[in-house]
Amino acid sequence: MKRIFLCALTIGLVSCGAQHQKNVEQADVMKYTNTITAQDLKTHLYTFASDEFEGRETGEPGQKKAAQYLKDYYKKLNIPSPLGGVDYYQEVPSSAFRGTVKPSENVVAFIEGSEMPDEILVISSHYDHVGIDKDGNIYNGADDDGSGTVAVLEIAEAFMKAKEDGYAPKRSILFLNNTGEEKGLIGSKFYTDNPIFPLAQTVANLNIDMIGRSDVGHEGNENYVYLIGSDKLSSDLHNLSEEMNNKYLNMELDYTFNDENDPNRFYYRSDHYNFAKNNVPIIFYFNGVHADYHKMTDTPDKIQYDLLAKRAKLVFLTAWEVANRAERPLVDKAEKTPAAAK
Repeated sequence: MKRIFLCALTIGLVSCGAQHQKNVEQADVMKYTNTITAQDLKTHLYTFASDEFEGRETGEPGQKKAAQYLKDYYKKLNIPSPLGGVDYYQEVPSSAFRGTVKPSENVVAFIEGSEMPDEILVISSHYDHVGIDKDGNIYNGADDDGSGTVAVLEIAEAFMKAKEDGYAPKRSILFLNNTGEEKGLIGSKFYTDNPIFPLAQTVANLNIDMIGRSDVGHEGNENYVYLIGSDKLSSDLHNLSEEMNNKYLNMELDYTFNDENDPNRFYYRSDHYNFAKNNVPIIFYFNGVHADYHKMTDTPDKIQYDLLAKRAKLVFLTAWEVANRAERPLVDKAEKTPAAAK
């Protein structure tokens, strides 16, 4: 995005009475972290993963309703679009998809940085799911990836509350809700092929895909999350992530699926990979699969909302540190694209 837009946006916010910028190092980060609540996440998800949204299949009416929900909430928070005006949609044409898929859209919102506005942190989720089957059964996708999407909304709200108090992040933050993940990571691929902000200026991508449940290996454990990819490109990002967890939350960070030899190959199977293959450091937050994965039984009543909130807080705290450290995460490893990457 042209710097002229960022300057215009800054002028516009100042003219609307935005709080004078304060020293972000003096902010009480936990004050904003704790605005992310289980109840707010639940309220969002019972709407977002309801039958009204018809399983959010890419290009279909339910996905359009979901996109409108995201847009309306960003507008309610007074978080602007990086595209200008009220256009929160990055249009993804049918030609971007394999097979016959109707046009769709990524939903984007943007908080400009106070000191390094041209450096961008991307916080992402995918908001599509698999729709309705031939028998009329609706696949609500509460965990996949309603959980990640409502987490992004709560994280965006936390950052915006901090900004309204005068603590804008030093770097800019793009909230990227991807379409077409279930069609082959298409929305995120379209973004990285047609970035709103140059990938060279994108300092990291924190991607959230399924963080509302527990898998079989962690039944009864309300204090874990799988992290994938944090050390693949940047030792800095991995160490920063560990530091923030140790300082504030002490969650069990499980790196099982980060193993190069893991047969599940989750590193290649969600939207972060389109950033990673362009040498943008990433972290993928994930709860593992469960019996309701890609079934009509993935419903909001089965979400562990306290655990969802804790995981969303971890992403927010990590994002806060990435956005406000003096230096961006150093890329000290090159991406190795596997022959069989998905």
